[in-house]
Amino acid sequence: MLSVIIPASNEQDYIARCLTALFSSTIRGECIVVANGCRDATADRARAMEPRANGWTLTVLDLAQGGKPNALNAGDAAATHTIRAYLDADVTVSAPLMAELTAALTPATPLYATGTARIPRPASAVTRAYARFWQRLPFAQSPAPGYGLFATNAMGRARWAEFPAIISDDTFVRLHFAASERIQTSAPYDWPMIEGFAALTRVRRRQDAGVKEIAQLYPALLDREAKPRLSAPHLAKLALSDPAGFATYAAVSLATRLKSSAGWTRGR
Repeated sequence: MLSVIIPASNEQDYIARCLTALFSSTIRGECIVVANGCRDATADRARAMEPRANGWTLTVLDLAQGGKPNALNAGDAAATHTIRAYLDADVTVSAPLMAELTAALTPATPLYATGTARIPRPASAVTRAYARFWQRLPFAQSPAPGYGLFATNAMGRARWAEFPAIISDDTFVRLHFAASERIQTSAPYDWPMIEGFAALTRVRRRQDAGVKEIAQLYPALLDREAKPRLSAPHLAKLALSDPAGFATYAAVSLATRLKSSAGWTRGR
């Protein structure tokens, strides 16, 4: 009933941990790892996990061509079940999460679901400050934001055809659903944030460019955003409660505006 698609580009250091967590889930399904454009051992390390699949069906596709949208489309083409979960290779899920997503997506109506994201304690002080402040902003507090993991049922997946060649696939999918159609389950998953000021700036440029691209190509989707506006009083309150976090976030935001993004950038 459940297909989990994992696009993976040069993820040899993360894929085994991701799969170990998935295979510890309380339900079983099929897992499709789509190694794409890899210059490392991602595909081999994913295949090596088959003896530990714990009842899951594991398929590993090794594509010469890189690009996450292409990998997602290849995974969709290989998937056989009606509920689809799309999981980043550096994310680790908790044991009950896949069962909760499957139950949430069972009704015969278009639905989108995700779990409750946790950011593991970053190693660098700058990322700790940035993450602490970022998690209190409207997007992170919006209904089922789905960064690193999102899932749909068959009726929900029918809302778009192939994944387009855009930067922000997760935003593209989420905005195909009204806030009332998005479900956030209580089961958690760990989503690591990239380390260091330069890396945070690079990823923030990518995120901003992704939103701008969707606004240009699919302007009607933005009407479904449903996140609260960040008012000046609210921002001031957040800044006063966490001056270091605000200063770090503001510095990254300023640095982001100094140079435009060149396209896809790894999220960590």
